[in-house]
Amino acid sequence: MDYGQRHRAELAAARELARALDACEHKVVNLDLTMFGGSALTDRSIAVPTGGVQPGIPVTYVPARNTILLSLGLGWAEVLGAQHIFVGANTIDYSGYPDCRPEFLRAFEALANLATRAALEGRRMEICAPLIDLAKAQIVRLALELGVEMARTVTCYQPDEEGRACGACDACRIRRKGFEDAGIADVTRYQTQLR
Repeated sequence: MDYGQRHRAELAAARELARALDACEHKVVNLDLTMFGGSALTDRSIAVPTGGVQPGIPVTYVPARNTILLSLGLGWAEVLGAQHIFVGANTIDYSGYPDCRPEFLRAFEALANLATRAALEGRRMEICAPLIDLAKAQIVRLALELGVEMARTVTCYQPDEEGRACGACDACRIRRKGFEDAGIADVTRYQTQLR
């Protein structure tokens, strides 16, 4: 999803991973959420915090982003005849986003089963969040077990044009801690050497 985020790195990484995994189809939907702003990820006048994870909902929360993304996924799933929509939401070690909570995902699934032709015709939709209750260390281990090339993935809120992580934003801090807690060397490509 190209929603006007600060960087292109995650879009490039998704394209590369889809190719490497031989995905049957990879689409990029363009939707400009910068027109609303309200988030450090879609409004360049709001700085991405680099002082460490703080309590509360951070300025990197993009208003209604997961609702929008899941809605688009729901539309495509219905066209494809798919009944499962997978989302990488996580409630453990997360930044406090309200749309990453299990109760939100359950509510969206209920909506999907009220609002679609597929559900009314007996093909119920299921929102699947396999990472929802995993600690970041567990996610790192699982990714490695599944053969994910972690150096190709992007978590950073403000990577450079080469896709290298800043190492200072909340997303980088949480990712780095996940590698540390897993006892696995962090293969993330950083802009500068971290201490």
